[in-house]
Amino acid sequence: MTTPQLDKSYNWEKLEDRWYQHWMDQGYFHADEHSKKEPYSIVIPPPNVTGMLTMGHVLNNTIQDVLIRKARMEGKNACWIPGTDHASIATESKVVSMLEEQGISKDDLSRDAFMDHAWAWKEKYGGIIINQLKKLGCSCDWDRERFTMDEGYSKAVLNAFVKLYEKGLIYRGHRLVNWCPVSKSAISNEEVIHKEKNGKLWHFRYPITGTDDYLVVATTRPETMLGDTAVAVHPDDERYQSLIGKTVTLPLIGREIPIIADTYVDPEFGTGCVKVTPAHDPNDFAMGERHNLDFINIMNDDASLNSKVPKQYQNCSREEGRKAVVRDLDSEGLLDKVEDYTNNIGFSERGNVPIEFYMSEQWYLKMDALAKPALDAVNSGKIKFHPAHWTKTYNHWMENIKDWCISRQLWWGHQIPVWYHNDDPKKIHVSVDGPEDPENWTQDQDVLDTWASSWLWPFAVHTWPEEDQNLKTFFPTDALVTGPDIIFFWVARMIMSGYEFLDDIPFKDVYFTSILRDETGKKFSKSLGNSPDPFDLFNEYGTDAVRFGTLLMAPQGLDVLFSNSRLEVGRNFMNKLWNASRFIQMNLEDGKLPQIDLDSVELDMPERWILSQLNQTAMKVNRQLDRFHFNEAAKAIYEFTWSDFCDWYIEIAKTRFYGDNPEKANMSRAVAVHVIQGILKLLHPYSPFITEELWAHFRSDADSDLIISPWLKGDPSMEDNTADTTMDLLKDIVTAVRTIRSRMNVPPGKKADLVIRNVNGHQSKIESFDEIIKTLGRIEAITIGQNLEKPEQSATAVVQKMELFVPLKGLIDLDKENDRLSKRLNELEGHLQGIEKKLSNDNFVNRAPENVVEHEKKKMQDMTAEYELVKANLDMLL
Repeated sequence: MTTPQLDKSYNWEKLEDRWYQHWMDQGYFHADEHSKKEPYSIVIPPPNVTGMLTMGHVLNNTIQDVLIRKARMEGKNACWIPGTDHASIATESKVVSMLEEQGISKDDLSRDAFMDHAWAWKEKYGGIIINQLKKLGCSCDWDRERFTMDEGYSKAVLNAFVKLYEKGLIYRGHRLVNWCPVSKSAISNEEVIHKEKNGKLWHFRYPITGTDDYLVVATTRPETMLGDTAVAVHPDDERYQSLIGKTVTLPLIGREIPIIADTYVDPEFGTGCVKVTPAHDPNDFAMGERHNLDFINIMNDDASLNSKVPKQYQNCSREEGRKAVVRDLDSEGLLDKVEDYTNNIGFSERGNVPIEFYMSEQWYLKMDALAKPALDAVNSGKIKFHPAHWTKTYNHWMENIKDWCISRQLWWGHQIPVWYHNDDPKKIHVSVDGPEDPENWTQDQDVLDTWASSWLWPFAVHTWPEEDQNLKTFFPTDALVTGPDIIFFWVARMIMSGYEFLDDIPFKDVYFTSILRDETGKKFSKSLGNSPDPFDLFNEYGTDAVRFGTLLMAPQGLDVLFSNSRLEVGRNFMNKLWNASRFIQMNLEDGKLPQIDLDSVELDMPERWILSQLNQTAMKVNRQLDRFHFNEAAKAIYEFTWSDFCDWYIEIAKTRFYGDNPEKANMSRAVAVHVIQGILKLLHPYSPFITEELWAHFRSDADSDLIISPWLKGDPSMEDNTADTTMDLLKDIVTAVRTIRSRMNVPPGKKADLVIRNVNGHQSKIESFDEIIKTLGRIEAITIGQNLEKPEQSATAVVQKMELFVPLKGLIDLDKENDRLSKRLNELEGHLQGIEKKLSNDNFVNRAPENVVEHEKKKMQDMTAEYELVKANLDMLL
């Protein structure tokens, strides 16, 4: 087979779209549910339909693509199911904003009219991230793409609700929730973003009823005191023992509220007295339940003050109410003091305003019974976490699990399948399809929490609750790749739903990705603007380089300090591979692939060695991928390709290609092509575009496209220790000679002689490498012996107890080199004395900025190393 000539340089822009379309046209991504092959399935963590590709998506989805491409090459029935999440609050916020720009208020629309606008928005913008995932190279089974509000998926969500309700696990409760005053809905903890804010801590005096005394309480939210129903002290706090059970008169309201004792109170904080507002603080809520206090909700759903407060405060915003309460307490002489205070405030992610803890009627799911099998699954090893330390975090949450608020006061989402009878609202109907006489019923206006649909994702992407061949073949899935920040919201709940509805685990392995941070250690975030646009990186480095470079810098279990320099490593690696492939191709006879069966010919040591190294690399890559150590597998491919193949074997192959032994040249060509093919197989899951392109130039007529070519596993029986140790000797000798030439400034064009003493039985090996050593070391003549004299003015190295001498006379001007080195040695001595004097001065060390002191220490370390090297070089000349 004659292969077309590779372009002079790697131009990824020409290749990526062409190859992706080719894979799609050939149907390589599509899995067959009826296949007899071993199935391997992954479900994508569905990105929000509102989303755009981020570097977090690049990391997460490249890892999934590595797993699925490897499985496909292993001959498995590989199925990667993609899709998007309807993202209730995020999408509704986008649609509301769009409508406002058109001068339309959501409040002026019916539910159906709003949903029409929402679906139109989804159709226009919802596919953006899917197309971006394709650009990344994701080999998803796009025929199976799902959306969490598809008709079939919605039916699964509603079925799950009904089944759980019928088991008595879903109930209606009046509780404290995270409340967004903008969307006017309950929100999950995951949708609360905490921000550090500078504010005030106000200290108020609460008069003790029937006395002239008072207690001082402190708060960052003065307006909430209008809903106080107690003051709490620690039961062991001697200062207040006599007051427990008595009352204070709540200022501005005149309501008597009890002084209670509770161990929650920290007697060391402030005065040791805490105002208790059960309807507006989770800790106060818990105290309210323990002490049977009144729960007074003083807010409307937009966080303005309601009719439960005195008239002068009603309909004030939180901020207006705060100012008015402080003013009025001050005028009554009840403002004790005000302090500056830094507070960690929860903001609604979408509303971008502080949340409220708000009492409201919501639907809840009982979690205790659901949690038990899910805990067992992880702790018994049925489901394995990578890294394993996340098991501890998982257990802590699961062992302290609370009932789940599953309702949201939104329109975009799965409307709760509960209907109330128009004549008797206490009479309810719960079903997927609704009552037979819908005109007599009104459906609950709330929708389900987004997580209450995505927790079914591993099986609801199929036809559940009906069982079909897809579900039988591709559930449970093999692996889940996700972020540790949603271990509770999603991972744990999927495990629970798997057991609840199918009595099985939803996946076997969970890989938690690293957190990406910028070079200063700050987490990538939209608000900080420190996250690069992946498409800018794709354009600058190529998609393959970004994929490879990102995984190379992402060790399991550690945060990633993202750096463009690592992407440059990726780009340089792609260029190195391209150039090496082009060099091999240019040296094929008539551009044809060599027709040599490597198993049937006797190979020379360098060829045996590179094949052994390829085999060991394959085993190492498989071992690391099996452990989910993606960066270590990438590192193994990189080091073998760059060092063993490009830096060593290709240089050795040149001596064959340009030599006078056609048989050796052909053998070397066959080995080089075989190794290139092996590298392309191992690298393909990481960098699919360049590898498929190069494969097209090195494949035989009988070979399939790389994407479905057999995976390289490696074979322990193929290790060649003799070749490995022999080549180590050759490499050590050449490296020693090159180091001497570099250190002594020997011009590249000048050839040196080499004398090797005390060869210790290595003579025949060295003689067999004679031409290779001469070529790679720029050597004219090699003298080998056991008891040779050291030539005068020779540089020396020791390799495996052998002494190597390179005579320098005639190679360099010895007097000039001696002067240069002596001068540099004197300069370094002076610099080192100056730095040593600085660092021994306590005044400098203690007063200078830390970075200045560290800089001086680093300078001393570097200069000391250079001093030792220059001195050693100078000694060689004596």
